[in-house]
Amino acid sequence: MKPIKLGIIGGSGLYGMEGLKKTREVTVRTPFGKPSDNYLVGELDGRPVAFLARHGRKHMILPSELNFRANIYGFKLLGVERILSVSAVGSLKEELKPLEFLIPDQFFDRTRGRISTFFGDGVVAHVGFSDPVCPALMTVLAQACQRAGVGAHRGGTYVCMEGPAFSTRAESHTYRKLGFDIIGMTNLQEAKLAREAEICYATVAMITDYDCWHPEHEAVTGMEVLENLRRNIANVQKVIREAARLVTEGRGCKCERALAQAIVTARENIPARTKKKLAAILRKYLK
Repeated sequence: MKPIKLGIIGGSGLYGMEGLKKTREVTVRTPFGKPSDNYLVGELDGRPVAFLARHGRKHMILPSELNFRANIYGFKLLGVERILSVSAVGSLKEELKPLEFLIPDQFFDRTRGRISTFFGDGVVAHVGFSDPVCPALMTVLAQACQRAGVGAHRGGTYVCMEGPAFSTRAESHTYRKLGFDIIGMTNLQEAKLAREAEICYATVAMITDYDCWHPEHEAVTGMEVLENLRRNIANVQKVIREAARLVTEGRGCKCERALAQAIVTARENIPARTKKKLAAILRKYLK
């Protein structure tokens, strides 16, 4: 089988990938524990891909319980170079309507205490994160939406909240005043860790509701989210398949060299145990 260079993270409602053939489950052991589920490896229109259900295929893991490090490091161990993430979100703007998609280019962190770095334990690194989404992969997703005939907005800020409860009305109105576009509970940590792992990352955000700010729409409920998710799943499957066709072999973006100038600790001072633990992302810089 060809190398697996494309990863897909399925969010709420997307627990499998239509059209994935020659599939097999792969259990990946990481230094950070177990990923959310086994990776489903197969071919999508002839391209090798690895699929992971973010919350597990039975949706049993809360956003705050996700082992983000294991999920991203598992993709790295499989050889993945690009990750397409699918996520359910609420809209914070009138023009961003439920059942539409948005491809965010910025994130704002409102989580508390989540681990969002591979570093520490004797090694310090500070990656650039001013532009947290791979622009090339963003373009691929925008083109894929167009080809699939799916309405999508390109660019915008995803505010990542802790959850699992949805926003209070005061929070929702505050986020709107701050100019944020959509709100979700998962993607910020994925984006940070993907950058540290030198993996390109971009999100297809499926808008399911207006959070709780809209005077003409009732506050979001779990049932509303699930119903709109069901209506969006067919479209997002089309978009991911089109994106898989559009992804080229070479990357040529800054993501693949994100650590080149980021590691502060002198190589000889990095503990051997840490070098071993982070070998998948540090190896090329320790030669």
